Amino acid sequence: MEVQQTTLPGVGVRYDLTTRAGRQLAVLAHVSGRHDLLVYDRDDPDTCQEVIQLTEEESDTLAELLGAARIVGRLGQLQQQVEGLAIDWLPVGGGSPYATGTIADTQARSRTGVSIVAVLRAGGAIPAPNPDFRFAPGDTMVVVGTPAGVRALNELIGG
Repeated sequence: MEVQQTTLPGVGVRYDLTTRAGRQLAVLAHVSGRHDLLVYDRDDPDTCQEVIQLTEEESDTLAELLGAARIVGRLGQLQQQVEGLAIDWLPVGGGSPYATGTIADTQARSRTGVSIVAVLRAGGAIPAPNPDFRFAPGDTMVVVGTPAGVRALNELIGG
């Protein structure tokens, strides 16, 4: 079975699949940790018939019932399809040395090779922020780079 993964900047990641019986389903994993289960119309696969919003506890329970370890392994394989590329969401906590600094202050690109492609703040997204963009505690960086570079940047901004 093929699972298609679509990154939705500022929202999260949507995982689409078609069952053997031809039903189209999707799971929308929000950046906030909430998950939505989407069921598409049998006759019109572009029309979402129902959205079932799941709390974190409900998501965990459903995942356990469906065999989460197996699913996580398969999703991990999907992420490796673009070899050497990592996309991640890194929180800027209040204890970070950059919690009120600018993107330029981090020197993220020159230190780690990672690009900060967007910043999530208060439920919204700031795409392609300039080097003089100033972080606020609670922001989340959307970053692209190598897995090692992303880990290095996460350590750099940690606090």
